[in-house]
Amino acid sequence: ARTTRMETRVVHGMLTASLISGVLGCKLPGPGCLYLNQTSNFRAPVKLGDTVTARVVLKELRPEKNFAEFETSCHVGDTLVVDGSALLWVPSRS
Repeated sequence: ARTTRMETRVVHGMLTASLISGVLGCKLPGPGCLYLNQTSNFRAPVKLGDTVTARVVLKELRPEKNFAEFETSCHVGDTLVVDGSALLWVPSRS
């Protein structure tokens, strides 16, 4: 790892991005949702031992299709390491 561009070991970007899936799958928007799409832009490396905070913010509801779109991000402290979006199908409540 010392001979790479990062000069140290780093966490695979998809492991960091998977934290977003954990938030959406376990916390928001709730049981029965289907993950349709996720985009991820990798902005900075995550190093071993870093604490990563995943955030999702509801951007848009499309009730005609039961879609919910979210802005997504992961931070290490104040540093943005991943950003993007996610689209979920949300079952209607009857």
